[in-house]
Amino acid sequence: MAAATIPEVHVTGLGAVSCLGTGVEAFWTGLTSAAPRPTPVAGLTDRVPDVLAYQVPDGPEWSPRAGEPHGRATRLALHAARQAVADAGLSEDETADMAVVIGTAAGESGERDGLSSPAAGWMPVFRLASEVGGELGAFGTNINVSNACAASGYALSVAMELVRRGEADTVLVGGAEALSWAPLASFSRLGANDPELCRPFDTDRRGTVFGEGAAMLVVQSARAAAGRPSYGRLRGTGWSCDAHHLTAPDPAGDQPLRAAREALREAAYGAEDIGCVVPHGTGTEHNDVLETRVLREALGEHLERIPLFSLKAFIGHTAGAAAAFAVVAAALMTRHALVPANIAPQRQDPVCPVWLPRTGPVRLEQPRILLNAYAFGGSNVSLVFGGETW
Repeated sequence: MAAATIPEVHVTGLGAVSCLGTGVEAFWTGLTSAAPRPTPVAGLTDRVPDVLAYQVPDGPEWSPRAGEPHGRATRLALHAARQAVADAGLSEDETADMAVVIGTAAGESGERDGLSSPAAGWMPVFRLASEVGGELGAFGTNINVSNACAASGYALSVAMELVRRGEADTVLVGGAEALSWAPLASFSRLGANDPELCRPFDTDRRGTVFGEGAAMLVVQSARAAAGRPSYGRLRGTGWSCDAHHLTAPDPAGDQPLRAAREALREAAYGAEDIGCVVPHGTGTEHNDVLETRVLREALGEHLERIPLFSLKAFIGHTAGAAAAFAVVAAALMTRHALVPANIAPQRQDPVCPVWLPRTGPVRLEQPRILLNAYAFGGSNVSLVFGGETW
C-alpha cells in the first residue's frame, strides 16, 4: 500500500514586532543591517544591575491605556496578528472561521510585577490566544501554548496538525512575549545573563539576553491557500523531552537530536537538502556546545557547507516567541534567496565549529531551512520550512 500523502501547510501571511521595528519589512531590514544593542530595563536594573534586554521601541499601539483590558504581550501579539491577516488577504468569513494558536513563556506576567499596566480586575496570565481571537472575531479553536522557550515551536506544530487533520483551513499562529521581572531576575540569579549583548557561539559569551516582541503567521491548507502568494510550507516537525534537569539540557543531546531527525524525516529531506539552519543559539555555554553536537549528528559532513543564521544576536532571546520569529526569518530568507550576515560571534568558540557567515550575506542555495527551539524542562522542538523552488 502506498504511503499516505501528508497535506500541505502553506504560509500565506507574516507579521512581526521586535526591537528592529514594526512590520516584516522593518524586521528584514534589521536582519540585513546593524542591529540595536540591548538596553537597561527601567525599574529593574537598580536591583539587578546586570539585566539588559532587546526592547520594542515605545509606541501607542502597546502603551498603557485607561480601561484597556489587554496587557502588553497581547497588544504586541494583536499588532503582529493584524499584519499577518492583512498580508494573507483574509476575508471576513475566513477570519471568522480561523483558529488561533499562540505560544508564550510568560504571558501577561508583567502585570504582576509592574512592567506593564494590569487589566481592570483579575485576569488569567495566559490569555493571549483568546484575546487575539476575540479582537479579530476568530471563532475557531483558540489555544495558548506555554512550555517556556519552545512554546511557539510547539504552537506551530499544533497549527500544522489542525490543518493536516482537516480541523481548520486557516490558522493564525505565532508567539508573543513582553518583558517581565521574574524571568529576567531569575536568569541573573542563575548566572545566565550576558552583561553586554547576546552573542551565540562566541568564545566570550556569558549567557543570554532576553528580548520582547511578537511574530505571527497565517498558515493554510492547500485549498485555502489556492490563488494566494505563498512564502512556502511548513514541511516537518519533531518533538522530544529529555527530562534531565529543570534548567540544564542533557549533555548527551539524544533528545534534541531525535527532534531534528524526526522533523527531517517528516519533511522527506536529507541533510543535503537543507540550505540553512536557524539554531536555538541562546549564547549560554551549554546550549551552544550541545546544539553544535546535535547539528553535527543530524546533518553529518554537510554541516560544513550549511550556513547558520544566529537570529538571537539581532533580537535577543524572545523566549516563547523565539521559534515563531525564526520561521518568519526563514520565510523571508527563502523569499529573498539570501542568508544575511551574522553579527556574532566576534571570536568563534573553537568547540562550536559551525559556519556563521560574517563578512556579508550568502546565497541560500536550497530553499529549505531547519529550525530548533529548546526549553527549560527539556522540551525540544525542530521544524523544517520549505520555500518555493526557484
